[in-house]
Amino acid sequence: MASSDPNKRPPQGPWPPAPDSAAMPPSSWAKRTGFRPKFSGETNASDSGQITALPPPEPPASAQVKPKPPNSNLDLEAGRPRPAPTSNGEAVVARDRAKEKEKEEKERKEKDKEQTPPVRKRRDSDGAKNLGTNGQPAAGEGSRRAARHEEAAAVDALPQSVMDDDGFISRQSHMKYELRDSPGLVPIGLYGFQHFLSLLGSLILIPLVIVPAMGGTYEDTANVVSTVLFMSGVTTLLHISFGSRLPLIQGPSFVYLAPALAIINSPEFLGLNGNNFKHIMKELQGAIIIGSAFQAFLGYSGLMSILVRLINPVVVSPTIAAVGLSFYSYGFPRVGTCIEIGVVQILLVVIFSLYLRKISILGHRVFLIYAVPLGLFITWATAFLLTESGVYSYKGCDASIPASNIISDHCRRHVSRMKSCRVDTSHALRSAPWFRFPYPLQWGTPVFHWKMALVMCVVSIISSVDSVGSYHASSLLVASRPPTAGVLSRGIGLEGLSSILAGLWGTGTGSTTLTENVHTIAVTKMGSRRAVELGACIMIGLSLIGKVGGFIASIPQVIVAALLCFMWAMLTALGLSNLRYSEAGSSRNIIIVGLSMFFSLSVPAYFQQYGISPNSNSSVPSYFQPYIVASHGPIHTNSAGLNYVLNTLMSLHMVVAFLVALVLDNTVPGSRQERGVYVWSEAEAARREPAVSKDYELPFRVGKIFRWVKWVGL
Repeated sequence: MASSDPNKRPPQGPWPPAPDSAAMPPSSWAKRTGFRPKFSGETNASDSGQITALPPPEPPASAQVKPKPPNSNLDLEAGRPRPAPTSNGEAVVARDRAKEKEKEEKERKEKDKEQTPPVRKRRDSDGAKNLGTNGQPAAGEGSRRAARHEEAAAVDALPQSVMDDDGFISRQSHMKYELRDSPGLVPIGLYGFQHFLSLLGSLILIPLVIVPAMGGTYEDTANVVSTVLFMSGVTTLLHISFGSRLPLIQGPSFVYLAPALAIINSPEFLGLNGNNFKHIMKELQGAIIIGSAFQAFLGYSGLMSILVRLINPVVVSPTIAAVGLSFYSYGFPRVGTCIEIGVVQILLVVIFSLYLRKISILGHRVFLIYAVPLGLFITWATAFLLTESGVYSYKGCDASIPASNIISDHCRRHVSRMKSCRVDTSHALRSAPWFRFPYPLQWGTPVFHWKMALVMCVVSIISSVDSVGSYHASSLLVASRPPTAGVLSRGIGLEGLSSILAGLWGTGTGSTTLTENVHTIAVTKMGSRRAVELGACIMIGLSLIGKVGGFIASIPQVIVAALLCFMWAMLTALGLSNLRYSEAGSSRNIIIVGLSMFFSLSVPAYFQQYGISPNSNSSVPSYFQPYIVASHGPIHTNSAGLNYVLNTLMSLHMVVAFLVALVLDNTVPGSRQERGVYVWSEAEAARREPAVSKDYELPFRVGKIFRWVKWVGL
């Protein structure tokens, strides 16, 4: 506390007094998200964002304070002045050097004054030149702090704006269409269809993996693909209207793929006879419905607004990255079944997305936006022409005989390779009708088992963590402020309801926000929710054309695996990109993320390999071996159901990464800036600001009905 004794006041002089900490303007909103650059003028703010006043400096020898030469005593790594030399000899040398530099600086200033006087005053705005002894701004900086705050807010409005590429850029000056923009029917229709087309890989690839794994036919695959497209359009409309209201596409998430494969490869399903597809699909539906109901309760009960306090970028990053890394055993081993097609597919997508990403056609980065659809079309067309020309013929071998019953080793290998390379459009297109309306319970009544449902409940929490990161990143791009905790809970609750619908219709996975959507918004610079709504309507229309699903079902498995190699790599990178909201160079964060990533790969490997003989013969393909852990895991209790749940959960990479990161990030001490704690808008402040209300308020005055429910509204 400052003393009121006038004798203890600092001596007065011509230099300005030290600024009072209470008079300092608050930190900018962008920096309250948890990211403060080292040289923004607020480097040494305390954890609460306040800057403490320093005692006034000693009176200078002259009334005119001479500026220090640039970076003369600045520690670039720590963002603060280097400590003074300790020994007397070092102090003398340092003082002599300082005097020489000061003299040279004075002479340079006098020359600059004679030639170009205005140049001299530009140095005054550099906060690094006038730091005090503790790294805090020295006296005399108070008059310029407000201007620096405004400038820093403009520069740091988004941490992504420093990128040179078209990845994450400042919304205010680079977004073509913002959240509430509606430029016209034709433009928003084109942009909306473009938005869904750029995410085509995320929408169609999961059914192309799980349906053949369940023993489904081409017809079953076509029907599931049509159902996925239909539900993606419906749930996207629901989410934009009554969820977070951000332009985020809902669809089958890779978060649900690993547990779905674990359920598909459960021991009780390995010996089934008959139509395995419908039986396993009904089991999946029951598990998804119960897990999604838990997610809806998590959101609408307000528990998510409490849980979100524990979820920060250091938790989100390794969790989402582990989702992509967990499928390495399926990726290239599956591509290798037809290496000439799979490698070409990977190379095309890499060339389009990296080497040709800056080529614009009619103002659009066509190769970057449509890297996956373009690569898919070219490779599929090549495989189709090779198949029709007879290059991929069976050459006298009978493809109808199971591989295990073929006597000739040559035919066994050749038939297996041809099945991976061929494009047999006749099977899928002939069996698919022209018009088909997906309807609920089309595969039968769902079957409920508590052990599978409990696995899906845990997975729904991981899905919510994924959505939290997507909400925050997308709001920085398109909205005026991040959503409030109530809007976030409302969005998670609606995602749970959407997944219940996906379970009733039978898509095989839950419905959640596609993580890749944030990258698409940044690349296309299109954040209008009207465009995404119209794109969702177009997607619903396409889902009713059965031949569309049949055409997609004809994509060879090797092309699917090649595309998934790119998609999973993208998902890993997008997960790690959440670290930009924290201090990624902090040793604390480096250790936490490193431990989370390593144990997310190593612990599941222990569970997956436990009790398996190296020479054991199994009817399950090698790339599905990690998902049969429920039958041989190391956990053995008196309850078979509990063994199933624990062995399955600990074999899922994302679950292990989430648990390790959650515990470490919330127990290891660290400042809010270091942890990059997500900052959400305050409800009261959001209601007073018209822009925020228009961004997140429910339409048709629905919000007024539920205004008393504080945890699901503004």
